[in-house]
Amino acid sequence: MDGKVIIEDYTKQWVLDYKQEEIRIKKVLGKKLIQIEHIGSTSIENLGSKSIIDIMCGVKDLSEINGFISSFEDIGYEFVWHQEFPERRFFRKGKYRAGTHHLHIHQYNSVFWKNNILFRDYLRSNLVILNEYFQLKRELAEKYPFDRVAYTNGKNDFINSVIKKAREEMI
Repeated sequence: MDGKVIIEDYTKQWVLDYKQEEIRIKKVLGKKLIQIEHIGSTSIENLGSKSIIDIMCGVKDLSEINGFISSFEDIGYEFVWHQEFPERRFFRKGKYRAGTHHLHIHQYNSVFWKNNILFRDYLRSNLVILNEYFQLKRELAEKYPFDRVAYTNGKNDFINSVIKKAREEMI
C-alpha cells in the first residue's frame, strides 16, 4: 500500500533542504550540470505540498547520466527507470512511494525543462491560480489518501492548462 498522501503547510525548511541537496548534486555532476532548479510545490511559497523536494537538473546530454548512477547512489539516490518518460532520468531518495527527494534530470532547455520552470514561475506570480492549485491538491489528497498515482494524475489537467495559459500570456 502507498504511504498516505498528506498535504503539509508550506515551510521555509523545504528551501533549506533543497539548498543542502543542491550542494551534493553539484559535486556529483560537476561540469556536466548546466543548471539546477528547485521545482514542484515545495519551491513555491505559501503552497502546501507533500513533503517531497523536487529538484531538476539540466544537462547537455542525457545519455551521460548513466555514468553517474553509482555516484548518486553514494549520496542516497536510487535510479528509477520510467519507460513512459524517456526524456528524463529520475532518481528518488527515500522509500518507494514515500521518498523525501525526487531528482529529475532533463536536457537543458528542452520542452520538459521549460514547462517545469514555466509552471513554477506562473504559480509564484499568480496568487489566484496558486490557491486554486492548493485547493485541488487538498481535494485530491482527501479523495485518494492512499493512491499517489491517482493523486498525481488528478493534477495533470490543471497543470497542463496553467502551462498553456502561461505560454499564451508570454506571447
